[in-house]
Amino acid sequence: MKYDVRKWLEELRESKSKRALPILSFPSVSLLGVSVRELISDGTLQAKGMKAVADRTDAAAAVSFMDLSVEAEAFGSSIVMSDNEVPTVKGNIIGNKEDADALAVPKVGAGRTGIYVDSVRKAKALITDRPVIAGMIGPFSLAARLIDVSEIMMDCYDEPDTVHTVLRKATDFLIEYARAYKEAGADGIMMAEPVSGLLSPALEAEFSAPYVKEIIDAVQDSSFLLIYHNCGAGVPRMLDSILSVGASAYHFGNAVDMRSDILDKIPEDVLVMGNIDPAGVLRLGTPKLVREKTLELLEKCAGYPNFVLSSGCDIPPMTPWENIDAFFKARDEYYEKK
Repeated sequence: MKYDVRKWLEELRESKSKRALPILSFPSVSLLGVSVRELISDGTLQAKGMKAVADRTDAAAAVSFMDLSVEAEAFGSSIVMSDNEVPTVKGNIIGNKEDADALAVPKVGAGRTGIYVDSVRKAKALITDRPVIAGMIGPFSLAARLIDVSEIMMDCYDEPDTVHTVLRKATDFLIEYARAYKEAGADGIMMAEPVSGLLSPALEAEFSAPYVKEIIDAVQDSSFLLIYHNCGAGVPRMLDSILSVGASAYHFGNAVDMRSDILDKIPEDVLVMGNIDPAGVLRLGTPKLVREKTLELLEKCAGYPNFVLSSGCDIPPMTPWENIDAFFKARDEYYEKK
């Protein structure tokens, strides 16, 4: 079933009792009884995991796995996998301008990208009561994994041409990857661009926003939305630039104050999601703490018509389900009183 995502967004914005939309997929490992290693290697398991989460929760959409190693692996990066944690990128593959010039743009299907596209296709067949949103890394965050996070920060000053060369190739690949998700039936994409949140506003405006906008312009339309995610602490200083990319909605992390840093500074017709701490509260907290923090955030922000309750970032795989359940129950408790 193809959703009318524009109507869905409008209804979400206008609802007086908004459903939560956390980045919730990896905790499905405990629902399925599988390891993270098994999950990230099997599209059928991923689809079943998304379905299990949809059956367990009243989330406004089903969000696929935010594995930010997938795209770097397709370019040739080494990946560290484990049974209990999301994969990470090991080392870098770009050390200089010559490496950047020689970097080949992979085809969609390289590495595990084909598995992830396949998982969304299968999830769409299983989940029919809400949109299915695919996960994808943003261009600067991908370039940072190929170059190294510390190195790219210096290269933005010392070797800007190298950074732009890698960004050009990363963006070309991400456009095709997004199109593959679209063709697979996804109703949209949540793009994670957290590393750009470490930049100065001027550097973010040069090295991230134009490339993000190019991807959005290439794929977003009346039937396909793009949600921009950035959990960097620098977001409030670069908010104008971030909003200029033209995403359908924006998702911010717990490093910012959702009310004073974000909601007080943007138009009411811009949908904003966030930002319960996924690690300190949802993963490591208690159901009591989760309830308290969720109600506290709703008290501060639910009065804004464009606010949607969410986690601040991807919820870790080993997060206890009693904590996740407490998050949704607190949301219900708040709106029932209203």
